Amino acid sequence: MTQASLSHAADPAPTRMAGDRSGIGQTAVVVLSGLLLAVMVLSMTTGASGASAWPVIAHALGLAPLEGADALRDQVVILNIRLPRMILGTLIGAALAVSGLVMQGLFRNPLADPGLVGVSSGAGLGAVGIIVVGTTVLAPVTAFLGIYALQIASFAGGLVTTFILYRVATRSGQTAIATMLLAGIAIGALCGAVTGVLVYMADDNQLRDLTFWGLGSLSGANWTKVLASGPIILAALVGSSFLSRGLNAMTLGEATAAHLGISVQPFKRWAIVLVAGATGASVAVSGGIGFVGIVVPHVLRLVIGPDHRYLIPASALLGAAFLLAADAVSRTIVAPAELPIGIVTAFVGGPFFLWILLRRRGGLAW
Repeated sequence: MTQASLSHAADPAPTRMAGDRSGIGQTAVVVLSGLLLAVMVLSMTTGASGASAWPVIAHALGLAPLEGADALRDQVVILNIRLPRMILGTLIGAALAVSGLVMQGLFRNPLADPGLVGVSSGAGLGAVGIIVVGTTVLAPVTAFLGIYALQIASFAGGLVTTFILYRVATRSGQTAIATMLLAGIAIGALCGAVTGVLVYMADDNQLRDLTFWGLGSLSGANWTKVLASGPIILAALVGSSFLSRGLNAMTLGEATAAHLGISVQPFKRWAIVLVAGATGASVAVSGGIGFVGIVVPHVLRLVIGPDHRYLIPASALLGAAFLLAADAVSRTIVAPAELPIGIVTAFVGGPFFLWILLRRRGGLAW
């Protein structure tokens, strides 16, 4: 064997470049998958009713029969209340977290979030509008759209507000954080005013349908809502998974992204549509739940870095786990009553938002 071959054989195995966190990203996805599974089990086994999920699970697996009135009651509670609620919580948490991540990558700053910049307000306006006037002026449209009427109206409201926000806050490829926040406040206030007018016009039955909108809740979860919103949210999440390369390029600026082969304008349009779809379908069934889209992506960026190949799946997993955990707290902390889930997320997200402001004071754009 020659000296050159001996030298080659002695070379160490290739290692990752300094600063590469791909290994951490892969590990985070695996760990968060386990965390989400644990929180899903927690969601299915906790609640004010005291129903036990284990006999129902054992019966579903063919391990034991269901016997007695209590077992049958537990089956109804688990299959018709907790299971659709858990599925909706998982989908909505993932949708809100990924929407926040995509908006932050698109605007290139850490404060973009559907709940903070008016997108959720616009989606809520669309949903409230179809609830209030969907049986009168828009009755033919509502009948044609069927169970998807609420989700499509909410999607349209979120799409319009996201587009307006982007046009107002972005100039020459640069997004001014102050302009974005002020525009979001203005859009949210305007949507809130119109929503207030619609609520004032609503009858008693419609008001009961609108009671959970203020702070957000999963208390109305059922299989109809899962079937109506689930496919839209899943489609938006799958579509968002293809945005990783473009979002990585956009962090360097639109001009650089174009040089890297990204069709910037079509990419931005698709990103806005996906955010509006995910947010709209979520708001349509849960109301406005804030701070998920700002807390989850920011925490993950601190841990696994800015690579959206891992940030997108990790955000979906952690967002789902975070919302399910918040929902479990909201159901048990004041049992048998139920605390609006938006209050729980605000208790976490409010201080975190202030911490971001203090930590990044003086430079909030990427």
